[in-house]
Formats: sequence, C-alpha cells, structure tokens
Amino acid sequence: MRSTPHILVIHGTKVRRPVFVLGAPHSGADLVARALKRSPGFHLTAGRPSVLRNVYAFARRPQIAADSQVGAARVLRDAYAEAWQVSARACAECPPECRELAGLRLRPGATRAEADRAGPCVPATGLTRFADASPDLIYCADVILDAFPDAQLVQVIRDGRDAVADMLVDERCLAWFKPALANLETVFPNAFLGVEELAERDRWHESSAAVKCALRWRGSVRLSARLRAQTPAEQLFTVRYEDLVAEPSRTAGRLADYLEAPVSTGTLAGLVRPREREAAEPETGVWRERLTPRQLGQVEKVAGAELERLGYRLSGGG
Repeated sequence: MRSTPHILVIHGTKVRRPVFVLGAPHSGADLVARALKRSPGFHLTAGRPSVLRNVYAFARRPQIAADSQVGAARVLRDAYAEAWQVSARACAECPPECRELAGLRLRPGATRAEADRAGPCVPATGLTRFADASPDLIYCADVILDAFPDAQLVQVIRDGRDAVADMLVDERCLAWFKPALANLETVFPNAFLGVEELAERDRWHESSAAVKCALRWRGSVRLSARLRAQTPAEQLFTVRYEDLVAEPSRTAGRLADYLEAPVSTGTLAGLVRPREREAAEPETGVWRERLTPRQLGQVEKVAGAELERLGYRLSGGG
C-alpha cells in the first residue's frame, strides 16, 4: 500500500507527478534525461549527493527500506526537497554529468567558487515539473513510489550485450565489484549485484567482469519486469533504446503524450543524430565489435532468457 500523498513545495511550486528516469547501467537513460532537462518547465537533476546517499543505501541494503517503509519514503522525499532547490550554491553540488545534461561544461577540476559563478542551469521561475535521473534508481523504485505516489516513471531498456560492452570500460561500474564493496556476505539474494542463486554467489569472486556485468544487467531488467507488473500503466512508460535511436522524433512524441508535457522532438533528434562533428552518435549492436567470443558466450549464458524475453535475438554464442 502506497503512502498518503505528501505536498512538497519547491520555490513556490507544488511538486506534482515528478518524473524519474530508470534503467540498467548504460541503458541509454541519459538520452531521455538530456531531452527532459532541456524541455521547457522541467527541472531535472542527476547524481546530487543528498539523493545518491539514499539511493545506494536502499539499493545495496533493501532491508533498510523494508523495515521502515514510511521512514524510507520520508528520507528520500527530504533528499529531493534539498536536491531540487535552484540556486548557484545548491547547483554547485551537482556532479559534472548533471550540468552536461543541460549542455553546460565546467573545466576539469573546477573549484567550488567557479561552480558558484557558473550559476544554475535552469531558472527558478517558470518550473512546472521536477525530475531526476540519478544512476541506479531502478533499485529503489518502490521507495520512490512510496515517497511520491503520483510519480511518473520512465524506464529505458537496451540490449544487455551492448550495456555490458559499455559497462566493461566504465571504471565506476566496475568499482562495485571490488571485494570491499561487493556485500554478498551480508546481503543475499543481492538485487544490486544481480546475484540470486547460491551457485552464483559461490562463484562470484572467480567470475569474470563480463559475467558480473551480465548479472547486474539481468538483475535490473528483472526488477523492471516486476515494476511493470505492479505499476499502473499511467505511471510507467518504457522506452526501448533501439527505438529511440531509430525514431527519436516519434519516441519524443510518445514520451510527451505520456508525461502530458512538452518534450522537444528536435532536441531528442539532435542528441541521437548530433550536428556537432565531435559529438558521438549513439549506436546499437556495438557488442559485435567490442565483446570477445568468450565474453559474448558468458553474457548470453547468464542473461540469455532475459534477452530473448525482451525480443533480442541470441547470437548462438551462448
């Protein structure tokens, strides 16, 4: 049972139907986040420290939220009450990734004073919708819905083989597999690491990075499937990354209809097919060049059932 609606007011605006962008690591959720952040009336954040502390607490130790459903919702709601404030000082706490979603860039190693002078990436007036696209929100979707019963969720699904290929070159993703952070001894089953069976836990430390990434992807899409089964259709919209890349304008139109808010089709199309020469165009099927035959076989062995369920054809390498 969801908690009683709580009225949160930011800069004189009531937070109604906040939007949360979810997905497995490297699912392509950042493309949707960029489009929303650059849409009129939206204030989207990503990776604010007050939010991340709670997201990872609930994601890595789900029992915390289970033991105190109301308390967890209150804590997360308070974190967003802080994160959604718009001011030079508040926005100075945003990680570089959040500013880059708005098309703004600070020089590497910029000081707090420089961030203060850069100012907010969105005006405090004229805001009608609030949103967040922090990493790994999928692991605490239940807490989000308890904190904001009218929330609208946007989840992005991508071919797990492409997601794993990107995870394997992301040091922050791989850092979760270090012995000091892999909490399998204290949390099992472990949704965050995607480990659900004793055999997987027993083999974890000897498993390759590709297997561990595949387990994380598999775990996240299983959570997505459960979320779909338990959430009303008007509160959950699924975007397939491959459709986003192939038909950005159509996808933006469907997203705008779901949110009942303007989402610039031109912005999303420009992100998918960038006009700047130095900007990389999103790709599909990168696993064919970037995964070794051994890695491909491992990923399809671990996550083949989920890949097929989502409509991705196996290579036969598993």
